[in-house]
Parts: sequence; structure tokens; C-alpha cells
Amino acid sequence: MLLTCQAGFESLLVRELTELQARVPGEQGPGWVRLDELPSQAAPASPSREVDLFGLTFAHLTLLAPVEIRGDSVNGLASRVSEYFLSSLQGERIEGAWPSLWFGPSELVGLGRRISAVEHAFGEQLRKKFSRVGKLAVPDLPRGTGVGPVRGLFVFFADFGRAFVTRTAFGHGSRRMADDPLAPSRSYLKVEEAYAVLGREPHPGETVCDLGAAPGGWSYSAAKRGARVLAIDNGPLKGGALDHPLIEHRREDAFKFAPGGVAMESGRNDPATYDWLFSDLVEEPHHVVRHIVEPWLVRRWCSHFVINLKFGRVDAIALLRELKAPDSPLVRYAPGTRIRHLFHDREEFTLVGTVTGAGGATEADARSA
Repeated sequence: MLLTCQAGFESLLVRELTELQARVPGEQGPGWVRLDELPSQAAPASPSREVDLFGLTFAHLTLLAPVEIRGDSVNGLASRVSEYFLSSLQGERIEGAWPSLWFGPSELVGLGRRISAVEHAFGEQLRKKFSRVGKLAVPDLPRGTGVGPVRGLFVFFADFGRAFVTRTAFGHGSRRMADDPLAPSRSYLKVEEAYAVLGREPHPGETVCDLGAAPGGWSYSAAKRGARVLAIDNGPLKGGALDHPLIEHRREDAFKFAPGGVAMESGRNDPATYDWLFSDLVEEPHHVVRHIVEPWLVRRWCSHFVINLKFGRVDAIALLRELKAPDSPLVRYAPGTRIRHLFHDREEFTLVGTVTGAGGATEADARSA
């Protein structure tokens, strides 16, 4: 299999595979790592030695059983992809839209133009033989597709004359999101991306507590869906979050806030629990886990959560190991939590999950989240 990731984070993907899944990665390049199907010599082969694709953090898209093709010309590469694709169609009927993804490292100058040219040539060849199938191709994963296998055509270019092609890929939930001109910050894109990983998003009437909300990107994302948001931050809100009728901004320390208290200004009681906890604090990750993640999960103050942890100044793989350890609050109170390095993340993880026993959620619910 071939795993793609955010360029510059290949070494962390390799360490994740090696140290956390006992696999031996092979060749790698900017934004990709190739993995042999065989398990490492240090671990005996068994069904349990399969790569835990659901549990990978740094992978964005995994190409399953890709075929390597080579060619010196645009038409030569397109013909080889066409041959592979047409032979794979035998006995298969395509009735609806199907994803056709052509991509490669943006770090290789000019590779994008090369990929576009090969894709165009492939499209011309496909339309001559299977016009209806070619018209149904779409250049993206289906909207709503979060984590799991996807059938289509996936062509990844390692360089100008070499590509890996497959009909099946495993999506880890990472994808580029469309910006909103009213969103007050780029961080808005991270929470929008996180919903697909979790497989759910805030709904009208649900409650959200956003800790470290300023300038309000995550609060705005929930409020535009009709959720009622309590935004906790000493800093100001901006853009679409400022004076939004569904967002109550309270200037308090996120680490000192606890549900169920009495609001100073209104004099009314805060909710004892929330449907959602959001947290995107620029703080040391262990401090966030100890003082926000653990109490919110242990006391079941929320049903679902989207939390960012910054790993820029710590060992990211060691932190991952701690988060996945049996005594971690994530494992104990939110089994099935997914930890992802998203397309819009930088040196940070995004954690999404459902708390067992919160708001009627069961452990089965949490595992399916």
C-alpha cells in the first residue's frame, strides 16, 4: 500500500508505522510512504498484524494494492492508466458518480501540469471507449465521505514518469475545505474538516462549549448550523462570530470554566452538560489533557468533542502513545476516538470522539463515531 500525508510530516508517519504499529515502511518521498504488505520480522504474521488504517493519525489517503506504472510521455502514461482501468472494469457496472483523483507532491515544480495533462489524455481515451462512464467521473471524494474505503480511480504521481494507480483507497477523513468569507480565522477550516472524521456535526438546537474560542472560527462554524454556543476566551471575537445571535461570548479563563455554574452577567445557571466540547488552545498538550480533556470526559460534561493538541514542542509519537494507552481518558471514556493530522492542521492533532454514557451514548455509539 501507499500512504499519503502532509508534506514535511513523512518522518512522523514512518515513526507511527514503525513504533506504534510495528511495520517496516519502505520507499518514501515528499508527502508519501510506501508500505510492504508483509509484517515486520520482529512481529509474527497473524490476522492482528494488519495495518490499523482506522487508527492511523498522519495518513491522509491510503492507496490499497496500487500498481506501479512508468512512462516517458503524457500519452504513454495515460495509455497505461487506461489499460489498467478498463481491465479492472470487467464485470463491474458504474451507474453513478465515481471519484477520479489524480494527485502528487506539490513540492515537485511543474508536476501539477504534468498530472493535469495525463489526466486529460486519459479522459479523452476513456470517452472514446466508455463515454457514459467518463461523464460520471468527479475529481474529488464524494461529499460526506469520512473514514473508510472508497471505490473509484486513484492515481498518485511520485515523479514525472512514475505513478501508482489503484481502484480502491482508504480515506482517513483529511481533505481541503472551502473557506467562508465570514469565518474569522483559518482555524474554521480545521473544525469543518473534523466533522467528516467524526461522522457527525452540530445540529440546530444543540449546545456547544468552545474553550479558547477567540477569534471565533469554531464557534461560528457551530452557530451557522443552528447550534447555541458558549464561547469562552479573554480575547475578542471577530468576523461572523462577533455579535452572532447564537453565540454568547464570555471573557473567562478556559481552564477555570466548569459547566453548571452561574453566569456573572446574566445571573442564570449554565447548562450542566453540553452536546459538544470544542477546544483549540495554544497550550502545552499535556496541560490541556490533564485540565480539560480528562475532567470533561470523566464527568461526562459533553457528548461529542473536537479538540486540538499542539505537538510542536513535544515528541508527537510519544504523545500519540500516551493518548492511546489503556489508562488514557480517551480510551477509558471515549473509546473509538480518532486522532488525525488533518489537511488544515499544522503541528497539531485533531481529536474527535463521543463520550460513553454521555447524553445517552453507549460504548457502541462511541466506537462507531
